[in-house]
Amino acid sequence: MLNKLDNYRDLGIFLLRLGIGAMFIYHGSPKMFGGVELWGKLGTAMSFLGVNFAPVFFGFMSAITEFGGGILLILGLLTRPASLLLAFNMMVAVALKFGTGAGLGGASQALELGIVFFSLFLIGPGKYSVDAKLNK
Repeated sequence: MLNKLDNYRDLGIFLLRLGIGAMFIYHGSPKMFGGVELWGKLGTAMSFLGVNFAPVFFGFMSAITEFGGGILLILGLLTRPASLLLAFNMMVAVALKFGTGAGLGGASQALELGIVFFSLFLIGPGKYSVDAKLNK
């Protein structure tokens, strides 16, 4: 009986992309449209990786990665590059949490999402995606 669930693998990937993508649009939109001041605050997280310049640029890149990456995941368009950028974004969030003393408890959500995004990078978008249509 459980072997029949293999028939729904692509549906599972689609639901994962849809749900995670929607949540990243939700969480990324205030950052995307928050403006220069918010981008500057977001960009300071890069200092935990030793990058201490251009915080507005890096904050904007983080915001557009979350918001735009969510859109790309839902569409299944450029899924692997988007997943890789989102995984990197989560790596920076993990570094921030550990750097501010939040420990594993504070970093766990970003770490878990980073694993999801890296897994999507490896798995790919599945057949219910724009990527699959373009690759035919």
